[in-house]
Amino acid sequence: MSWIIDQFSSLRDKTAIVDVFGAFTYKDLHDQIQSYKFYLDKELKDGQIVAVLSDYNFYAVALLFALHQKKAVIVPIVTNNQDEVAKKLDVIQPNWIIKLNDNRLSLSKVQNNKTHSMLTDLIVSHQSGLVLFSSGSTGEPKAMVHNLDNLVNSYLGKKLKKLNVLIFLMFDHIGGLNTLLSTLAMGAKIILPANRNPDHIAKLIEEQSIHVLPASPTFLNLLLMAKVQEKYDLKSLKMITYGTEAMPESLLQKLKATFPKTKLLQTFGTSETGITQTTSRSSNSLEMKLDDPNTEYKIVDNELWLRSKTQVVGYLNASMESFTDDGWFKTGDLVEELPDGYIRIKGRAKEVINVGGEKVLPAEVESIVLEVDGVADCTAYAAKNAITGQMVAVQIVLKEGAEPKEVKNLIRKYCRQKLEAYKVPAKFEFVEETNFGERFKKKRL
Repeated sequence: MSWIIDQFSSLRDKTAIVDVFGAFTYKDLHDQIQSYKFYLDKELKDGQIVAVLSDYNFYAVALLFALHQKKAVIVPIVTNNQDEVAKKLDVIQPNWIIKLNDNRLSLSKVQNNKTHSMLTDLIVSHQSGLVLFSSGSTGEPKAMVHNLDNLVNSYLGKKLKKLNVLIFLMFDHIGGLNTLLSTLAMGAKIILPANRNPDHIAKLIEEQSIHVLPASPTFLNLLLMAKVQEKYDLKSLKMITYGTEAMPESLLQKLKATFPKTKLLQTFGTSETGITQTTSRSSNSLEMKLDDPNTEYKIVDNELWLRSKTQVVGYLNASMESFTDDGWFKTGDLVEELPDGYIRIKGRAKEVINVGGEKVLPAEVESIVLEVDGVADCTAYAAKNAITGQMVAVQIVLKEGAEPKEVKNLIRKYCRQKLEAYKVPAKFEFVEETNFGERFKKKRL
């Protein structure tokens, strides 16, 4: 039995998870894990490749740890899109598919004659594995193989804390998995939302006295747009952590003004290298330090490179061209390095807009546009241009009562004052909501 299961047993009556089924203690979690393991021991051998199709709830978390004890290679799949499910199953070639209906397990054995050597190596070495898929925003989702034993053990020794933490991302995402493992390792309380509607999240913050809210800048702006601070008591919030995409400077200032007593912390991580410990210079600063003993970093041609003790074993369906021979991962994130060791994330290299050879970072444009009266949300992206190759385009969500023509003129006038001419938006698209994925990360490509 692993150290984390022993810890669940010792914490006993402390609340571990609150979800749509109710509140569960650490003893409940420990007992459910053992119940699932007892059942699975009769049905399947250790060291199997298991796809788990389920919603994200208490029972799914218990199943994850039961399979971890059986040294399985676990593939969590939470989407309801059957085409997407089929594609992922085709990549991983599981031995078993487990569907979780409420607390009931439905097992299906799969004929599999072509296990990937990377998964075989984990199984032969009696190591538990985890396969996570990228969002696939720029092509086919990459299947990334993690050593789950290494990931779990990286949280060993965390101090116990009395915290209520809302988990925003699911456990099929490295950020959601990090929050899950970190919170449970601290003996804190996890709140799993039924959905990610801004009002539902705000209501949970009030009802569950949530202390920590991890979210993306896109979702945090949706909270502001919904004016949740006017409808709910959010004073329990001690910290908002943000990551997964660049934060526009003006949005950070709006958040700080709305939540003046809440610490705002920028997080950083990649699906390939895990989540890195960070320190923000202050709550209203986008400058941060990477200060994780398990992660090295360096900056090469303004791109951040990472090498960590918990990085992926490899990809099942993609080349390792993003990794150097000595293990450095090229993140694709452009950064500015400051003399005192702080860095500032500027944006993704693949999202840079090339206007006749001049480079434009979408977050810089968005930050300025979001300062304009009448603008509730904004996404900057590259549009084709016959002369310059590309031009700056923006999706705009208007505030209630704002007129598109008037706001368009205001944006152009304000941007000309604040930005170089080639950065000023040339194409406007007024929409009900900007284009973002199910993980609340802007889609620009």
